Amino acid sequence: MELTQLVVLIRGGGEVASGVAHRLATAHFKVCLTEIAQPLAVSRGVAFCEAIYDGKKEIEGVTARRITSANEIPKVWQENEIPIIVDPEARVKKTLNPDVLVDAIMAKRNLGTKITDVPLVIGLGPGFTAGKDVHMVVETNDGKNLGKVITEGEAEKDTGIPVAIGGLTLERVLHSPKDGLFLTKKEIGDFVAAGEIVASVAGHPIKAEIGGIVRALMRRGMKVAKGTKLGEIDPTGSKKACFTIRPKMSKIADGVLEAILMRYNVQGVQHD
Repeated sequence: MELTQLVVLIRGGGEVASGVAHRLATAHFKVCLTEIAQPLAVSRGVAFCEAIYDGKKEIEGVTARRITSANEIPKVWQENEIPIIVDPEARVKKTLNPDVLVDAIMAKRNLGTKITDVPLVIGLGPGFTAGKDVHMVVETNDGKNLGKVITEGEAEKDTGIPVAIGGLTLERVLHSPKDGLFLTKKEIGDFVAAGEIVASVAGHPIKAEIGGIVRALMRRGMKVAKGTKLGEIDPTGSKKACFTIRPKMSKIADGVLEAILMRYNVQGVQHD
């Protein structure tokens, strides 16, 4: 079988999963995404799971389209698009018979993926053990090992520190102070000033600690739990960055591509 005929099923449709899906789709693999019924992604400008709500989502020239049945997958592929289906348990694998399964849910724990699911199972980040519940793990922590393919053992523990932009990390991120309904009048790409109210949860105002552009923001009207990530402020003020795949996600995608090539005995992508 030619590599471009390989079928890759990706669990998840958030920023990380979308970066991987984009890379594999542009490399002409047959990619399918599975998601939950109400995704809670915040980096929605670069998350294919937005198609669950809007029917389709385009990221850097690649489009994902929501489907309701596995029977629709071949047609979507013929149109050079990525099918995405509400299927939290990834049951579609029984009819799709994928060659590769990538668990990109980023739950920091395994939610049911098994090494016996398909010929090659890849887990992203912590929560998986290569050689036990997946064949390979790809490192997702920032640092010199980002994107590294792990063939035995686990990824590094989650640091809880977001990607640094303009030298800022934790102060860029908005979190829910309590359980409740998330509301906002802001949109991704809007500029906000330090101290400005960006949103509210259960009537509790959420202010930006720094000024910049709203790079990521959860959909309004979602019910969230205390501590849930709600959005990000980009101090560089680049609106383009809101809709561009981050270098970190590209590095992780490189790792997934390398893992696939390693499995099929082709020289993989070289990491620095």
